[in-house]
Amino acid sequence: MKKILFVTLIATMLFNSCAKKSKEDNNTLISKDNREVPDFSKGVMDEKILWYLGRLSDVQVSPDGKTLLYSVKYYDYKANTGNAELYTMPVEGGEPTRVTSTPNDEMQPVWRPDGKKIAYLYSDDKGTQIWECDPDGSHAKQITHVEGDINSFSYAPDMKHISYAMNVQIDPTIEQRYPDLPKANAMIYDDLMYRHWNYWADGTYSHLFIADYPSCDNATDLLEGQKFHCPTPPFGGAEEFVWSPDGKSIAYCCKKLSGKAFAESTNTDVYLYNLADKSTRNLSEGNMGYDMAPVFSPDGKKLVWWSMETDGFESDKHRMALCDLSTGKWEDCTAEFDQNATNFAWSEDGKKIYFTSDKEGTIQVYGYDLAARTFEQITDGDYDYTSIQVTGNQIITTRTTHAYPAEIYGINLKNKEVKQLSFINKDVLDKVTLGKTIKKWVETTDGKQMLVWVILPPNFDSTKTYPTLLYCEGGPQSPVSQFYSYRWNFQMMAAHDYIIVAPNRRGLPGFGQKWNDDISKDYGGQCMKDYLSAIDALAKEPYVDENRLGCIGASFGGFSVYWLAGHHDKRFKCFIAHCGMFNFESWYGTTEELFFANHDIEGNYWQKPTPKSYDFSPHHFVGNWDTPILVIHGGNDFRIPYTEGMQAYDIAQMKGIPSRFLFFPDECHFVTKPQNAMLWQREFFRWLDQWLKDPQVQ
Repeated sequence: MKKILFVTLIATMLFNSCAKKSKEDNNTLISKDNREVPDFSKGVMDEKILWYLGRLSDVQVSPDGKTLLYSVKYYDYKANTGNAELYTMPVEGGEPTRVTSTPNDEMQPVWRPDGKKIAYLYSDDKGTQIWECDPDGSHAKQITHVEGDINSFSYAPDMKHISYAMNVQIDPTIEQRYPDLPKANAMIYDDLMYRHWNYWADGTYSHLFIADYPSCDNATDLLEGQKFHCPTPPFGGAEEFVWSPDGKSIAYCCKKLSGKAFAESTNTDVYLYNLADKSTRNLSEGNMGYDMAPVFSPDGKKLVWWSMETDGFESDKHRMALCDLSTGKWEDCTAEFDQNATNFAWSEDGKKIYFTSDKEGTIQVYGYDLAARTFEQITDGDYDYTSIQVTGNQIITTRTTHAYPAEIYGINLKNKEVKQLSFINKDVLDKVTLGKTIKKWVETTDGKQMLVWVILPPNFDSTKTYPTLLYCEGGPQSPVSQFYSYRWNFQMMAAHDYIIVAPNRRGLPGFGQKWNDDISKDYGGQCMKDYLSAIDALAKEPYVDENRLGCIGASFGGFSVYWLAGHHDKRFKCFIAHCGMFNFESWYGTTEELFFANHDIEGNYWQKPTPKSYDFSPHHFVGNWDTPILVIHGGNDFRIPYTEGMQAYDIAQMKGIPSRFLFFPDECHFVTKPQNAMLWQREFFRWLDQWLKDPQVQ
């Protein structure tokens, strides 16, 4: 299922949430140059090359606008871990300079407001603390010494204060309750949200602190004694608390609910805390959905954030909420703009707001003119622009495609010219032939036009026929855009001589809010017809072997696979379902974010009459199952517990259907550890090759 966040940060946040590095030093520095070089002799992507790529994140422009700071993480699959180091580079591009060189990650780097220091989070055996160093990496020094782990931080612009978030113990531990039972191993709960995504509740809550700077003393807990979180779990970060330009107030996001109320609601608000009188205002009071990621205007008089109207609907329209802080009133600037708006950045004169928005299978950069109240599309093309920072007449952004992972780009706001600034993976990708993505529009059963991405194998030969995969997206309202995935990697699939068909079926953003919303309460309806329309249309192409079709997907995509297995009328020769919902009743009783289930499948199964959505549950249709299926699940997946996968696999076995169960005890809704991910790739293709390429099973 999709967790709402900045769509541009999904990959990084989810990865970090499930793959936190050990606090113990590795003693071995993993960098680009001290790993085993993969074999490039085949000239196409494989799992070793994929995990050899550097992963860029956290791009930051220096206060003077001259230098870029960013992180690159490199992995060593043999060590089964990776290491993130910091780099700087001139804002116009050029040779990067490596700033740090340690065995552990330097995380969430930022410039100090005066530009004289770089700050970051660093973990060792004493915990995760804030460190500073000179811009060249010298004079590294730990500046906080709090008990526990800091998870995010930011400076006040006037450098009189620093804010940071860390978990504080509020509910008593077992040892605190029963000190005479130190070896007892148990958990006790009296409310819901006792587990979330991939972790069990331990009685701690992430609280926001404000401390003096540079001493980092005299810390004030803004949520002292309260069972609330800031940032909001499980993926929130420093984008959820932001200082005013004068450093006299801080805006932060918090869902001031706990237990069952937290599980059933998305009502997260934006609060403004005044340092002088210690007062707090709820700026989004009355809006019952998400209100997230505030950004102050340069003069500090306005605040913009993205807002969802409907409580419990995690994929509602992302509206641009603009608040006049003198009156406390805010308006929806995107009421007539039928697209999402996220990742806000102000022009330096405060007259425009730049943001990203999904559009027809891509993510583009837009500008909003406050005076004229008009929108302008800044970028175009088949790309995903995944972040925004404004410096002078330039936007610094990151961009991906199906073929290329994130690199840094500059957008000239005068002529809209786009220039690539970083090339961290060029030397690797120059050694492989990449598959081409083409765009097709397919008519659906209700007469609509649906965008379908088709990814062709490297060295594609139009005179040949290829086995072809229908890719079912998760979410369900996650965009099938020009994302770059390190697991569901289209280039990897294409390199194994598969054609990939990736439809933007009903329920995806970028095609108007109605198209996005039409999937809710209709999981087995039009969206499934859209999938079949896509694969039926492509099966008519001369290069597609209609007798060698497979169907793959994760999360809602895994549900889609299970549902299609009971309705495909022998179109497919094999299926792969990762972490999919199989039985809606058992899933409803074991998942944690009840707001999702209550909105999308209309609530619980014991209410009368039972919601129609339960009729779509795949377990009702296993009588029609007759096709080989690989089921994959993680033991720490609490969004869709692994028993859903077990049910599907067990039934396939009982029915005598060729089936396989791939289980990762220490993975969550995602597979993040290098060797687990590589095993996932190998088993993925072993199964596909067995049923779509082996002539003995045709």
